Amino acid sequence: MLYEVPLLPDEEYVAFLAENIQRLHSVHFSLHTGLAADGRPPSAPCSPERLTALLSQLPGPRKYALLNSRFNDPAAYQDNERLNALAGALDALRSEGNLHGIVYADHYLLQALSDACPGVCAELEAVPSINAMLDSAPKVLRRLHYISTTAFRPPGKIILDRSLNRNLPALAETSSALRQALPDMNIALLANEGCLPDCPFKAAHDSHISLSCLPHGTRGTFTAIARLGCGRHFATDPSLLFQSPFIRPEDAANYAPYADVLKLCGRTMGSTAMRRIVSAYVAGRYEGNLLDILDSLDFLAPIMRIDNQSLPLDFLNTVSHCDHNCPTCPYCPALAASHVQRRHPGNGIGRM
Repeated sequence: MLYEVPLLPDEEYVAFLAENIQRLHSVHFSLHTGLAADGRPPSAPCSPERLTALLSQLPGPRKYALLNSRFNDPAAYQDNERLNALAGALDALRSEGNLHGIVYADHYLLQALSDACPGVCAELEAVPSINAMLDSAPKVLRRLHYISTTAFRPPGKIILDRSLNRNLPALAETSSALRQALPDMNIALLANEGCLPDCPFKAAHDSHISLSCLPHGTRGTFTAIARLGCGRHFATDPSLLFQSPFIRPEDAANYAPYADVLKLCGRTMGSTAMRRIVSAYVAGRYEGNLLDILDSLDFLAPIMRIDNQSLPLDFLNTVSHCDHNCPTCPYCPALAASHVQRRHPGNGIGRM
């Protein structure tokens, strides 16, 4: 199994990735400029020269710039000066062999960039974000059709919706149909995001992040998560942790029949955490608190612990073939009772 991982502006982390380059399919990264927002809160600046130097240390893996904010300021779609500057930044990376495409979530931006700078876009793949929620072959094929109406190249990989991680029959059907229709396409799955199953907050959560990226946007997304959103639900009902559609390092090899690439996320967790995450998946094993390697659930680690190695051997088979009729099934509540250790009893995040 190959992996897609974040590239962070940290020399030691990039050197670590270089040591594991044979296991990397691709890297994704923020442009670290104000030209385009991505799907996480604004990160620390990184000069174009430094970004180029870091990317140049990783010859071989595909390289994708993140333009994956859920939405952008509508005025940006008509700002040709800004669009040309963005295309120029992308083309500079591409011309040095450090860019193969973009990851996008906002199709308005994709169309606007294509209209303004078709020559540059014709050299770049347009890869739909995981938040396109492509959970069937027909959805993938329709999305590829929409991309084909722009100047962008078709994507070399498609990342399927996280919900398929816990529905192996549906994943097998979707993967088989895509391999038949698109034999050269790499199929990817998101491995280590911890999210509520069929999360009711997801669209609003992504929009909150997009708002924070606008010049006069508001912050406070994490507070909302803790007080009102998934943090509250997980703290109140820890059995939901086992329904989250993550793929453990120990189970990664079981997805090889259905996917070519596992995407590892967690860039806002920092380079130390990403070294821990990448090491765990490359080794196929993690000894420690499962929450420490799950993006979006790591904030629970100070109050909860799940000994990853203690989970039952039939964990994947059970959770990936269930009927998801949770009120009638005792499996996840029993796991929570026996495997979730509360480090500060009574101090649930929902009551912060």
